[in-house]
Amino acid sequence: MSQIIPKALKNPRQPYVVLSGPSFALELMNKLPTALVVASKDQKIANSVQQLMASKNLRINTSSDVTGVEIAGALKNVLAIAAGIVEGLNLGNNSMAALVSQGCSEIRWLATKMGAKSTTLTGLSGTGDVMLTCFVSLSRNRTVGVRLGSGEKLDDILSSMNQVAEGVATAGAVIALAQKYNVKMPVLTAVARIIDNELTPTKAVFELMNLPQVEEV
Repeated sequence: MSQIIPKALKNPRQPYVVLSGPSFALELMNKLPTALVVASKDQKIANSVQQLMASKNLRINTSSDVTGVEIAGALKNVLAIAAGIVEGLNLGNNSMAALVSQGCSEIRWLATKMGAKSTTLTGLSGTGDVMLTCFVSLSRNRTVGVRLGSGEKLDDILSSMNQVAEGVATAGAVIALAQKYNVKMPVLTAVARIIDNELTPTKAVFELMNLPQVEEV
């Protein structure tokens, strides 16, 4: 959106702020403690939004890393679908931990190639939002994945939902971005292939388990 908004308004200097982080609206409405991050290239604007939104129940951090916050906020939804698929297939906790950690690495690889700071990806908009979206049943994207892993068809899942699961639409962009920035993203691109009916959840797991084993760096 930080690219689309200035272009749509035909104003390359258009100021903007990105708000992201681990937050279910229901818990915000119930005034439960929550922490978010606002990112902007303009520190004064970020500080203004921070002061405007912060309360005794809502902590607001600031960041200048717009790219990192945006990419993490978008791709964690795709990763949550993958996590849900693991749950739907009853593959266990070991598998879930391996998949989510791999997905986090893939988000970091792409985001840093796009100019993001690696520290952003371990903050609220990165690791924080991944934990909430991948592991909690309130997550719409995780729910889509659980139902896919249980054998339901995507069209049936979406038609029965009264909320939007953003990761379904975002998944297609993952493949394009992975190719553009020459980043290997096997977990997140597998989600896109499942959504496009190119791959079944079970076959995706088989493919991922048979990837070459690597040295962690």
